[in-house]
Amino acid sequence: METRVAVISIIVENPEATEQLNQYLHESGKYIIGRMGIPYRQKGIHIISIAIDAPQDVISALSGKIGRLKGVSAKTAYSNVITKPEELSC
Repeated sequence: METRVAVISIIVENPEATEQLNQYLHESGKYIIGRMGIPYRQKGIHIISIAIDAPQDVISALSGKIGRLKGVSAKTAYSNVITKPEELSC
């Protein structure tokens, strides 16, 4: 299956959603390249960026689940870097 490189940008306004958010990220851990989290204490929010290399449907599903959490926003930016299955075995 083809994979794409993408970045999921997340803003957490509801700290109660953090446990479920971390569970979703853990479930997709094998696809995550890196993660950066920045607490913005003055505003009481957290800003998180997830770099991911996964099949399109996995990225969309993860972003959708995250975005449905109460008090959490998620947007995804896709690169044009696509890896075909035959390139994965190299």
